[in-house]
Amino acid sequence: MNHPTYVYDLAALATHAAAVRAALPERVELLYAVKANPDPGMLRTLAATVDGFEAASRGELRHLAAVLPGRRVAAFAGPGKTDADLSAAVAADVHRVHVESAAELHRLAALARAVGRTVDVLLRVNLPVATPGAVLVMGGQASPFGMDPPEAVRLAADPPEGVRVRGVHAHLASGLDAATAAVVAREVTEWAVRQVGAQEVNVGGGMAVDYRHPQHRFDWPGYGRLLGAVADTYPGVRLRIEPGRAVAVYCGSYVTEVIDVKRSRGQWFVIVAGGTHHLRTPAAKGHSQPFVVVSRGGAGPHTDGGPVTVVGQLCTPKDVLARDAVSGPVAVGDVLVFSMAGAYAWNISHRDFLLHEPPHFATGDPLDVARNWGRTPPEPADNRC
Repeated sequence: MNHPTYVYDLAALATHAAAVRAALPERVELLYAVKANPDPGMLRTLAATVDGFEAASRGELRHLAAVLPGRRVAAFAGPGKTDADLSAAVAADVHRVHVESAAELHRLAALARAVGRTVDVLLRVNLPVATPGAVLVMGGQASPFGMDPPEAVRLAADPPEGVRVRGVHAHLASGLDAATAAVVAREVTEWAVRQVGAQEVNVGGGMAVDYRHPQHRFDWPGYGRLLGAVADTYPGVRLRIEPGRAVAVYCGSYVTEVIDVKRSRGQWFVIVAGGTHHLRTPAAKGHSQPFVVVSRGGAGPHTDGGPVTVVGQLCTPKDVLARDAVSGPVAVGDVLVFSMAGAYAWNISHRDFLLHEPPHFATGDPLDVARNWGRTPPEPADNRC
């Protein structure tokens, strides 16, 4: 038996990222949100296409410096930044710090003055912009993220010495379709220009990813055209977006082997090596992770082809990767390839629960890895995230 393995298709990632970049107007900067997946191979692949990287912790700053030495971090974000976090951003010469509150701005300014620096910032603003259809909402309501508009207007007009306010950052929601995301971008940009005279506007990420219907993808060409209209309306403003999941999710798979199958009260359960301590996404988002079965022709126990619930090795009924999934017969020894595991997967998982071994990491075509399961070891990935 091979070990559960994450397989990253870096060629597919490069192609997808290039298509996203090509769909956007030249004047719109494309940043990658490292929190989605900090895999070194992915970061190096994306470095050739994206305009920069957004980090949201000191750990991500250190990781980027190690993986991409000499590459300036485009943005440093996140609520609850400590003085140590802010000092690290100053020391790293981050291009833009996204500031969440007046107190944070004054602390950053003091730290910058202490080392004789002036730091360029974007004020994160919690704007009352409608986000219909959003999966997660971070703005437009009472929120720990960002500052209320009046506070941002005041700070932009009279910032403390040591910082220079360049504009606005507003990541208001996730799970938006192209049309809604473009409306949000327009409204955010209009407010930023009129209220604070913004030279730069980062409208965040949040592009929709549909785990239930993987074939339904975010309309990047449509979004690019709509965003181009915003850029044309405000030609003096530098626009940025910072997707993470929508860039990386399709280019990673979790590949593992069936250990057992059993029937309980009329329902089929398929038990695989690993589980949600490796791939937390389905538990976190409450969906079934899409998968395909690669049969190995075993003569052992198998299901009858009806719906199956796929579970892992953890001592909890919450360890479910897919529920009531229609997949055809599944036998002990078969290999399941869970797609859409390239973002918010291993890096958000409860890794130490039961102290199981971590997954392995590889690069290549996940179906090729599955077909050669147990015969040819997959090419290991450079992954220490």
